[in-house]
Amino acid sequence: MFKYSSRTLLKATSSAAKPTVASIGSIRTKYSLPELDYKLDALEPYISGQINDLHYHKHHKTYVDNLNKSIESAVEAKSKGEVKKLVALQKAINFNGGGYINHCLWWKNLAPQSAGGGQVPSEDSALGKQIAQQFGSVDKLIEITNAKLAGIQGSGWAFIVKNKENGGQIEVITTANQDTVTDPSLIPLVAIDAWEHAYYLQYKNVKADYFKALWNVVNWKEAERRFEF
Repeated sequence: MFKYSSRTLLKATSSAAKPTVASIGSIRTKYSLPELDYKLDALEPYISGQINDLHYHKHHKTYVDNLNKSIESAVEAKSKGEVKKLVALQKAINFNGGGYINHCLWWKNLAPQSAGGGQVPSEDSALGKQIAQQFGSVDKLIEITNAKLAGIQGSGWAFIVKNKENGGQIEVITTANQDTVTDPSLIPLVAIDAWEHAYYLQYKNVKADYFKALWNVVNWKEAERRFEF
């Protein structure tokens, strides 16, 4: 399960709020990798254990480490009244904070098939009913999401979200690099990593195959839970 420090400046919440200079106080906080609900090779053959090992221990850890360093530098700069340095550090906090949040969402919205990964939402669930009403089927929503993923130039993310200000409508949005969902009215249901590090060792340059395969291990139960927010 995911565990977080009890004294945090940032949480991977449903709204996935990004840290800002204004949120930085005098407390020095250390963030750490979330504990996973499954073993790194448990998503095979769809996502290899080797990819997950590198993704988790190298890429995600780098975002965590750099977020900690950036926050510590910002706390020091604030204590010294170094406004220009605070402004300069904002980019690093946004990038690494977004990487931290996005990957926390990513690991949680995956599950081995033995634990329900790939099982589509129940037709009786609120999410299942909303998908049927808007798209007709889960397959159509997946098709739309994969088309959005294919349209990402370079690195980025795709999110299936619930729009609370639009009657709970489901939308598919994309972000560049490690930008995350900051609009409090949008609740991320599924977050999909479209960076090369998420697939290249296994799928090489055929990222479309990766986008198709990963739905076999998407944790729709987690998406159903988030839809209730």
